[in-house]
Amino acid sequence: MGKLTVRALRAVLAVVLAGTVFVQALMVWALATDPEDGSLPLTPLRVITILGMMSAQVAVVCVWRLVTMVRRGTVFSHAAFRYVDGVIGAIVAAALLWFTVTAINAPGQRDDPGVTVIMGGVGLAILGVALIVLVLRMLLAQAVARDVEAAQMQAELDEVI
Repeated sequence: MGKLTVRALRAVLAVVLAGTVFVQALMVWALATDPEDGSLPLTPLRVITILGMMSAQVAVVCVWRLVTMVRRGTVFSHAAFRYVDGVIGAIVAAALLWFTVTAINAPGQRDDPGVTVIMGGVGLAILGVALIVLVLRMLLAQAVARDVEAAQMQAELDEVI
C-alpha cells in the first residue's frame, strides 16, 4: 500500500471520525435542550443516532489500526483478527440500529408501507456488507495460515542449508 493511499485513507477516516463526533455532540445537545413536540419519537431516534455514530467510530478506529498494520507489514498475523472482528461487529450493530429505526418509523408509514419495506431492504444490505467483511476475514485467515506455513518451510530450509 503506497504512502499516498495511506495518507488519503487516513484523511478520510479522520474526517469521518470528526463528523461522527460532531453529530454525537449535536444529538446530546438536542437531547438536553430540545423537547419532543409529539410528532415523532425524537428521544429514541436521537439515542439511536448517538449509538450509530459510535458504531461508525469503532469501525473507523479498527480500519485505522488495520492500515497501520498493513504499513508495518504485520497485517498477516492473528492480531489483525481483533480489528476485523471489530469492523464486523460495528456493521452488525449499525444494521440492528437501522432495523430499530425502521420499527420506530413503521407505524407512521401505514398509508405507504413501501417506505418500511425499502428501509428493511437497506438494513439487509448493511448486513450484506457485514457478510462481505466476514468473507474477507476468512481470506485473511487463509493468508495468515499460509504465511505461518511459509515461515515454517523457510526455517526448515535454513536448517538444511
